[in-house]
Amino acid sequence: MAAKEGGIVKMGHEEGMKMALSLLEEFELPLGLLPLADVIEAGFVRSTGYMWILQKKKVEHNFKTVSKLVSYDIEINGYVGKKQIKKLKGVKAKELMLWPPVSEITVDDPPTGKIRFNSLAGITKTFPVDAFAAVNNK
Repeated sequence: MAAKEGGIVKMGHEEGMKMALSLLEEFELPLGLLPLADVIEAGFVRSTGYMWILQKKKVEHNFKTVSKLVSYDIEINGYVGKKQIKKLKGVKAKELMLWPPVSEITVDDPPTGKIRFNSLAGITKTFPVDAFAAVNNK
C-alpha cells in the first residue's frame, strides 16, 4: 500500500503498543485512547502522519468514566497530527443502538480539558480528556 511507503514498522504486541503510545504522547493525545490487545503490527509514516495498527481480533472497550463502549477493528488507521487524528478508520463508538464510525478525534487547543469525537454520520461527542487517560482504563 502506497500510504505505508517509507514507514517505520514495529511487529508484535509489545513493540506495536510501544509505538502507538509514543505516537499518542508525541501528538499530545490521551494515552488510553487505544486499549488494544494482540497487536500484530504498528506503523507510522512521519512525512504524511499516516499511522496504522493491525491486531489479531476486534476489541471492545468500555471507557467507564464516560460510559462509552468503543469497538476497535482488526485494522485501525488514520492521519495523526498535533492533538488530533483525522480520516480515522476502524474505530466505532456505540450510540444508542448504532455503531457510527469515528472519523476524527481532536483534543481542544488551547487546552480546555475536552476531547471531541466526530463521526461520518455527523455526530460529535465531547468528553473530558481525563476519561481516556491510561490510568482510568485498566
